[in-house]
Amino acid sequence: MKYKIILQPSEEGYSVSVPGLPGCWSQGVTEEEAIENIKDAILEYLAARNDLFPDAEVREIEIAG
Repeated sequence: MKYKIILQPSEEGYSVSVPGLPGCWSQGVTEEEAIENIKDAILEYLAARNDLFPDAEVREIEIAG
C-alpha cells in the first residue's frame, strides 16, 4: 500500500506527516530517518485503528486515477 507523505525541514531535522491518516506524523534528524520513522508510525496507526473496530468488516476499494 502506498501513502503520500509531507516532508518538511524543521528545527530538529525533518517533520513528516500522512495527509490520508489524520494525526499520523513523525520526525527524524535526517530525511532518511524521518521516512523510516513514518513507516513505523503508519503501521502503528493502522494497528490502532483496527483495534478500535474489532468486529467491523474491513474492505479495500481501488480508485483509478
